[in-house]
Amino acid sequence: MPGGRLTQQERQQIALGVADGLAYAEIARRLHRPTSTVTREVMRNGGPTAYRADLAHRATERRAHRRRQAAPRGTQTSPQPHGRDPEAVRAYEELFTAVMTASGMPRMMARVLSCITLTDTGSMTAAELARHLQVSPASVSKAIAYLDSQGMIRRERDERRRERYTVDDDIWYRSMIASARSTAQLVETAREGISILGPDTPAAIRLENIARFLDFVSESISRAAEQAREILHTKPQPTPNTGTGTGTGGEAENR
Repeated sequence: MPGGRLTQQERQQIALGVADGLAYAEIARRLHRPTSTVTREVMRNGGPTAYRADLAHRATERRAHRRRQAAPRGTQTSPQPHGRDPEAVRAYEELFTAVMTASGMPRMMARVLSCITLTDTGSMTAAELARHLQVSPASVSKAIAYLDSQGMIRRERDERRRERYTVDDDIWYRSMIASARSTAQLVETAREGISILGPDTPAAIRLENIARFLDFVSESISRAAEQAREILHTKPQPTPNTGTGTGTGGEAENR
């Protein structure tokens, strides 16, 4: 972490800030830490509703101990392309994993998806995943099966006939559509109960309100995903070289 590891006192201040409902940015400002440090600390240790300073401190010590034991395998200090800081990349991978885990994805599946997503190729083999994550091939296989069933990855063969797992541009679109379909099934189930419980009973009225709410949410998710899908395929514009005076940045500002 930038500035060194969090101390137990800092974790206690984070816990107090979370309990008081402060934004992560405000907690970070008070600690003179980056916001990402506080976000990562909370999300990987139970989230805002379950964060405990003492438990987080012990968990961090256990993770550090495991990393020291695994260090001879040489996976933590592997060189990074484009001059990236390996420690910063590792820390961000943990943050990305923690956020997906907090959203409901099983941890191993989140680790695998995060690992693939953060590669420039967006593609890895089972052996590469097992080596990077320091887990068994069986753990990788189980995670891949789950992600494949959710449409979050795509299987393909490379020139050496090895099976590779790829994260393409549409995985988040498919994930949103799958979520909308799952919600739509809840709507149907809720409305089936209305006739069983009796249309004018309090329980049936409750189910109808649930169905109406979820129906609106499901339709909104599907519509928004369709409207925003092209964003996933839009390539970012190159950053103008403002130092040469020949870029388009000045023109864009003037417009």
